[in-house]
Amino acid sequence: MRFMIIVKSHPDFEAATTPDPDPAVLAEMGRYHEELAAAGVLLDGNGLHPSRNGWRIQYGADGVRVVDGPFAETKELIAGYTLIQVASREEALAWSRRFPNPVGAGREAVVEVRQLFEMDDFTPGEDIERMKRIAVGGGPNGGNA
Repeated sequence: MRFMIIVKSHPDFEAATTPDPDPAVLAEMGRYHEELAAAGVLLDGNGLHPSRNGWRIQYGADGVRVVDGPFAETKELIAGYTLIQVASREEALAWSRRFPNPVGAGREAVVEVRQLFEMDDFTPGEDIERMKRIAVGGGPNGGNA
């Protein structure tokens, strides 16, 4: 089972001009991610640039449009993520409870955890099989040219 630990953004993250977090937070995040890696459950993890460097694709009756950042609602933004693969929801909960406060001890912050769908969760069919080949083989022909 794969779970994404989602670090919700914070006004400090959106205002940052460099990617350098508080050294104490960075050290704690490093230790935590080392523990995940040592346990063999870490798949990926990274921080994201502030929303001013991003854009949204919006779909509607009038078609598709691109909206450049920054985006006003910080509480709706994602600042980073850690992707883990564990045996159960309970194990994911245990790891996520240990996630360091991304803005520093004693400060308000939110980390959200969501389970990823696996291809086997979907009703079998031609399109799902094609998606499985892409995911496993790295291309629409399962990695074959």
